[in-house]
Amino acid sequence: MSTIRRMALVTAAPLVLAAAGIAHPHGLSRSTAADWAHLHIALLPVFPLLTVGILVPLWHRPRLGLAGFATVVAWAGAFVYAAFYTGLDAVAGIAAGTAVEHAGVTASLGPVKRPLYDTGEALGQAGAYALIGAIAATAVALLAKHGVRILPGTAVLLTAGWSFVDSHIFWPRGVWTMLGFALGFALLAWGTVVERPTGETGGLPRRPAGDHGTGE
Repeated sequence: MSTIRRMALVTAAPLVLAAAGIAHPHGLSRSTAADWAHLHIALLPVFPLLTVGILVPLWHRPRLGLAGFATVVAWAGAFVYAAFYTGLDAVAGIAAGTAVEHAGVTASLGPVKRPLYDTGEALGQAGAYALIGAIAATAVALLAKHGVRILPGTAVLLTAGWSFVDSHIFWPRGVWTMLGFALGFALLAWGTVVERPTGETGGLPRRPAGDHGTGE
């Protein structure tokens, strides 16, 4: 896979989420409830795709040893993030928006949405912490092969991950958090590109002219 294609693949989801964060309602009320629910329905398949930025550089069969163990831990963390953060979207996004939209005109909205917020927040934080763990495990898995080239991306991703715990994609910090993920994944993808020696085509090594394998 070319470097440009890798960059595009790992940055697509966070850039889409950053754009969605600009349009995200700042609060849930009767007037914003429909938009709130519809936006979270649209984003339901997008949030799990943040893990593509981890899976692409780890796209190989794990071997025995620390790097292989860290790869499996990173995969597991990515799965936990995808499952639990989807729970946040479903509960505090779709369910809360739908409940508020259909609440009685005289009903107090606090008791309607607060339990859903609390449950969604707990699910989202569990997912965000799992993503931080997956990022750290990814760094361990890649460090031996790629060295310090992976450290800038890892540092940016850990910072974005920590912000993600309580920022979601709300403007402004949530949008900057998503842009941080895009930058971090791009740096990580760049840091894991294996540079081939000059003149190597990626196939079998070329024999010098006149060498037909005779040993002469």
